[in-house]
Amino acid sequence: MVVNLRSPRHHASTKIGNMSILTLLIFFSLTLFNMGVEAAPCAQDDRQKEVCLKQVANRIIALSPGATELMFAAGAGDKVVAVVNHSDYPPAARKLPLVGNHTRIDLEALLALEPDLVITWITGNPPAQIEMLKELGIPMFAIEPRDFEGVSSAIERLSVLAGTEQEGFAEAERFRVGIAAVSEQYRNAVPIPVFYQVWETPLMTINNEHLIGKVLQLCGGVNVFGDMPRLVPRISAEVVLQADPHVILTGSVEGASDDELDHWKDYSGMTAVARGNLFFVPASPISRPTPRLLEASNSICQKLDIARER
Repeated sequence: MVVNLRSPRHHASTKIGNMSILTLLIFFSLTLFNMGVEAAPCAQDDRQKEVCLKQVANRIIALSPGATELMFAAGAGDKVVAVVNHSDYPPAARKLPLVGNHTRIDLEALLALEPDLVITWITGNPPAQIEMLKELGIPMFAIEPRDFEGVSSAIERLSVLAGTEQEGFAEAERFRVGIAAVSEQYRNAVPIPVFYQVWETPLMTINNEHLIGKVLQLCGGVNVFGDMPRLVPRISAEVVLQADPHVILTGSVEGASDDELDHWKDYSGMTAVARGNLFFVPASPISRPTPRLLEASNSICQKLDIARER
């Protein structure tokens, strides 16, 4: 019996076979491509440097309390293997090993943990030690959000590096929506002059470029030292008296009243003192570039509302 090799049935079978092989090749190519994407995440840090990893980070060390909070916000808290002193939020962070504080890092302890990613604080960590980590080839991602969108963006970028995009992008959007709601609520609020005291001795405040300054503006506050060139300028009591703020704010543990503002009570002629507008807000939420700025914003807005009523 002679088989017709060019019969329609044989030709169709060959086409099906070729298509199956082609389908398999496409499938494996896509699989390898997706594996490559997952294995090599990239994100731009706040120094505008592109940071690419060989694979998603699984052993992360955060070198500031704010960086620790951002990693948990990004859904990657279970991948953080060490933090620095004062990393107290969320509560799970308190159980993590310490590698010094943000101004003095225990490099030996850090290296022993074999991190595949270190989150640094641009203006807070010691440059010499950061340079040493760089020379050792340890991947680093520098953060320093300067506005509300920078906080959301940092969460998203960190979640990309940790492979937790679903959680991270959801939290970033929650924060955006929350800040937008506060902005809308206080869009037409009566402006009120505010002095924010960062530290008593030496006396320090913030300008409008600082995140705290942006919170004051969000609530309709007018930062009396907003135009100063330094992010955290040192000032004198005399210039505060000249500015005559209607509100004086400072951070404290859990927002409880302490003696940090008592020295202003000697100046009874100042509007803030005369009207009893010396207020305390929780220090950690207002001083860290994290989603808890939303909580801090609501607290400060409420204080300014009290001052407006007075």
